[in-house]
Amino acid sequence: MECDVCGRAMWRWPALPTVWDEEICSWCHASTHVGGESFAVARPPYLPVEMRWEKAVADGLPLRVSHVFGIFDRTLCGVQQAGMSPSDYGWLPQRGTPVALAGKAAGVIDDRWPQAMRGEDARVSVARRL
Repeated sequence: MECDVCGRAMWRWPALPTVWDEEICSWCHASTHVGGESFAVARPPYLPVEMRWEKAVADGLPLRVSHVFGIFDRTLCGVQQAGMSPSDYGWLPQRGTPVALAGKAAGVIDDRWPQAMRGEDARVSVARRL
């Protein structure tokens, strides 16, 4: 699938086929969700840096360092561990000891979103009519 924000190819995130498929753009990290009971295409809107990222959790990550979950068992700063997942908590750069590279990467990714795609209604979601 092509990213509706920046036009680049998206990575497929594995999910149960009867539920949702999620595709994530490797460039701007926009996500598109396809599926559900009524087969919809959902495109979550732009969120600012302080609202977009979750804290990464995995065995072996230091507890006092705040890593940002990216995609595919990898943090934004490049740490990769099998079984890594996003926590139930958002990543807040002002809390804990954030990894400097993560903050820079989050800022770079945020800059890749065109201003025109940052409005609440900028991304179009489509629901199949039954």
